[in-house]
Amino acid sequence: METKNYLKEFKTLAATLMFSGAAFAGTIKPFPKQGIWRGVFNVSESQVPFNFELKGKDTKTAVFTLINGSRRDDFHVERRGPDSIYIKMNTYDAALVAKIEEDGRLSGEYRSLVPGFRGNSLPFIAEHGKSYRFVEPGKDIAPATDLTGKWEIKTYTKEAVPASIAILKQKGNKLTGVIMTVVGDTRELEGTVQGNEFQLSGFTGPSPFIIKGIINDDKSISGEQGFGIYKNLKFDAVKNEKVELPDPYALTFLKPGAKFGFTFPDLNGKPVSLTDDKYKGKVVIIETIGTWCPNCTDQTIFLSPWFKKNQQRGVEAIAIGFEQKDDLEYAKYTLGKLRDKYGITYDILFGGIADKKVVAEKLPALNKFIAFPTTIIIDRKGEVREIYTGYTGTVTGTYYADYEKKFNKVLDELLAEPIPAEFTSTSSSKSK
Repeated sequence: METKNYLKEFKTLAATLMFSGAAFAGTIKPFPKQGIWRGVFNVSESQVPFNFELKGKDTKTAVFTLINGSRRDDFHVERRGPDSIYIKMNTYDAALVAKIEEDGRLSGEYRSLVPGFRGNSLPFIAEHGKSYRFVEPGKDIAPATDLTGKWEIKTYTKEAVPASIAILKQKGNKLTGVIMTVVGDTRELEGTVQGNEFQLSGFTGPSPFIIKGIINDDKSISGEQGFGIYKNLKFDAVKNEKVELPDPYALTFLKPGAKFGFTFPDLNGKPVSLTDDKYKGKVVIIETIGTWCPNCTDQTIFLSPWFKKNQQRGVEAIAIGFEQKDDLEYAKYTLGKLRDKYGITYDILFGGIADKKVVAEKLPALNKFIAFPTTIIIDRKGEVREIYTGYTGTVTGTYYADYEKKFNKVLDELLAEPIPAEFTSTSSSKSK
């Protein structure tokens, strides 16, 4: 399906539903109740719980907030027909589509909106007034041990998977934490420990995530990670406070003798190159991103305000988006949503389909491409000075603090370097 047709059909569907709602105004069901809700996705034979809060009594005031530990993500609610609501997952091309049942519950599905992606949906139900995640109040079982700490994870799969560690915090039965890999993190997870069993889940807009397992006699843990509509991976883990991931600054680098460069269209189709006058003599931050990628969103939330604050110092930034369709019109829609949502004022280009092999082909100066996002920092001479693979969000604590500290240190040092003479003379001649 072409993107233009997709957008046209999307608007037609919305108009049809609005007309349907008007035609059956007498049977419009009350807006879902305000307050705390508990939802459950059915994923294969597993259930993945999630919690949210609904505020507002109509679509003009309603805010849908996903809750994961201390994290909050807000979304807009639309009425679609007399008995249904529609919650677009902000910049992710997916939505929760739900029917308001006679008893006030919500039933529906998490649905991919990417044109041509069929079967990518997860059914769910949700009930008002339930704030627990996995276990009803009063039914907790005393935990066998305290899982607080850092865990070294070994994953079992035929394909190579990134090294990973877990940082967990337990208070009584309540368990929160994050899984970190060289390509990013899971965002904050929330769950429980019951006897010698534990469970964690997370849903922030992209596909839901779940971990469940057991505590072994030797205090190690074993279990399975589920990635919503994608895949399941079995794992073992041992507590190891000294375990670390590979250095994210050493994973991706330039091939010997290679010169980094590119030409990609912006969202209006205009070719943009790193050699354009706009970037000469400037420090340039390159981000490879995708609107489907939660770590890319978190990195954008960090970079967008940083850029606004520092642009006058002689820095530029470029986000190269690799999307779920190799279609500029579709990328204009998805990346445009990202730009508007987070107030991006730097350049956004379209690189092509979201495939690591494609990125490696289009950026051949890199030794390999491992992760969305990858940050490439160019100095005033046009030379690559730093490449950071992945992104560590705020939930990672000291890891995020270290990332932010080094990012600012590197940029401060590069911005303090003098502008090469050939660029200052070019600027002077242009200003005359």
